[in-house]
Amino acid sequence: MDMSGLLTALLLLITQGSSTEPVSGIKGGTVSLSCGSEDREIVDISLYGVLENIPVCVKNCSGRVFKEGSCDVVITDLRLRDAGKYFLHVYYNNDQTEVKRQILKYHLHIHDEISVQKGEDLELDVLLINADKVERSSSSGWTELWTRGHGVSSDRLTDRDETLIIHEFTVNDTGVYRVLDSDNEVWITVTVTESILDSKGNLSDTDEDDTDDTEHRHYWMLPVGLTVVLVLMVLVLRVLAAVVIHRCLHRDLKGESTEFRDPVYRLI
Repeated sequence: MDMSGLLTALLLLITQGSSTEPVSGIKGGTVSLSCGSEDREIVDISLYGVLENIPVCVKNCSGRVFKEGSCDVVITDLRLRDAGKYFLHVYYNNDQTEVKRQILKYHLHIHDEISVQKGEDLELDVLLINADKVERSSSSGWTELWTRGHGVSSDRLTDRDETLIIHEFTVNDTGVYRVLDSDNEVWITVTVTESILDSKGNLSDTDEDDTDDTEHRHYWMLPVGLTVVLVLMVLVLRVLAAVVIHRCLHRDLKGESTEFRDPVYRLI
């Protein structure tokens, strides 16, 4: 067993029985590994991953990993390879001023979204050291695409340099991909959509196109609806005007016919 494996085994043995806190983040985003020890006098902290000790900046920090508050650890600019188990050692003074150590475990899950044009290669940088298999969601459940020790499950797939490559991407390749370890714990989830060229020749994914089409329909439906309403109002006004004119003419004609009959009645 190499040193990294020995370190991991030792940390797992020490923390056996303690609970693991799930933490989730988006690629490029930020997560916080909370220690929950704000009311104690913290002496020092140390962070370990599966492979090695991870330096934590304390003052004037410009790196990706730094301390916040008394013992929380913040990881910025998340990358897929950040997914995995973390062990935070918190050293603090108890009431007798003795230095005590608490070890906290975290399960960091990273989510990413990728948009690929039809016919191109889909590259997933997910074959990490803790990856045991890669699956894709389908109508019948989860389908295995790659497993450690056996490799890829199709001629369209290639694994190289910690990257799973799907050649000649099609719409059937869209969906959710996930990476699991040997304990079936999910470390990475990637949502893949298809990109197409819009009217300006720019790439955009299909979800955005659907949104744009919907907004476009709303834009042209509004003026069309107003035009229809105005036309109906004009027609109604014309009908009302015709009715009023007809009644006025009918009343005038009736009055004239009465005046012609009156002299006759007087002669009689």
